[in-house]
Amino acid sequence: MEKKTPLYDFHLEAGAKMVPFAGYSMPVQYTDIIEEHLAVRQKAGLFDVSHMGEIMVSGQDALKNINYLFTNDFTSMTDGRVRYSPMCNEKGGVVDDLLIYRMAQDKYLVVVNASNREKDFEFMKSHAFGEVILEDISDSLAQIALQGPKSKEILSKLTDEENIPQKYYTFKDGVKVAGIDCLVSQTGYTGEHGYELYCASKDAPSLWNALLTAGKDEGLIPCGLGARDTLRLEAAMPLYGHEMDDTITPLETGLDFGVKLEKDDFIGKSALVAKGEPQITRVGLKVIGRGIIREHSSVFIGDDIIGETTSGTFLPYLNGAYAMALIDKVFCTVGTHVSVDVRGRRVDAEVTALPFYKKS
Repeated sequence: MEKKTPLYDFHLEAGAKMVPFAGYSMPVQYTDIIEEHLAVRQKAGLFDVSHMGEIMVSGQDALKNINYLFTNDFTSMTDGRVRYSPMCNEKGGVVDDLLIYRMAQDKYLVVVNASNREKDFEFMKSHAFGEVILEDISDSLAQIALQGPKSKEILSKLTDEENIPQKYYTFKDGVKVAGIDCLVSQTGYTGEHGYELYCASKDAPSLWNALLTAGKDEGLIPCGLGARDTLRLEAAMPLYGHEMDDTITPLETGLDFGVKLEKDDFIGKSALVAKGEPQITRVGLKVIGRGIIREHSSVFIGDDIIGETTSGTFLPYLNGAYAMALIDKVFCTVGTHVSVDVRGRRVDAEVTALPFYKKS
């Protein structure tokens, strides 16, 4: 039986279509995925992302553990900053990609993908050392994402300006939003300006309603997992289980910005160094023929398979069919013509630059 987020009843009341996802019953759409997608690009959308996992890492050796567990370098990170990082296994494959919030020198909030919550927690615990405490606090928190160009205007109605983080990948903790204690970060998974708000699970319904009420005149609407996926693909944001997994390294899928090989050590470093220069890379594909490309489809040049698609669909704002793929690096030049096998039929496409969409 699927778990329910604190906002489950509100999704039903709003007429959402519910689907099982990562062990939860989640809204895939409320009205129409395209309508919800365009609302985020042009106005604002509200997402229940309370299914995500949160792990607190604290103690005298918290930083040493964070630096060893994750491929990015957190040595110079300051309080109130957020940093993205893959977490690798000993063979260099990706266990998950995460966000790390520095609460204090000895305290970090790690946000993990919903489907990997238990796996990540066990992996982290099995590699922990020294004076460190790891706590899975996921059930005590709700997470709501307010995304879109109108998001700051909406949030400003519910809290003081000083409580709103001004820079991307920064956060403010212990602030009041509509009278509710929140952590507010300027982060998101849509490629649009926006915020993610963390609060106690019991306060989620009040916060959700306050945000929807405040955003009514700005066109704010609730959005589901369907739009969340098309938005992240349009912004070329990788998703665990698609663009990366336990067999694909972060260097092969274009996440080298989050891998600091020059730091002392981290899990998987020796394997990444031993593998050398990646021979495959993540690219964008734009359909120039007729059809829509989905994931796990072979990519061809002539009769030769050069890779496989990892995500693909019709992207509403760009009004076209696109995909991401992992292909032989030799063929990654923008403009290269390829074909993709879609249920036995070849669909013509060309390699195009990532991201597909970038906010102005």
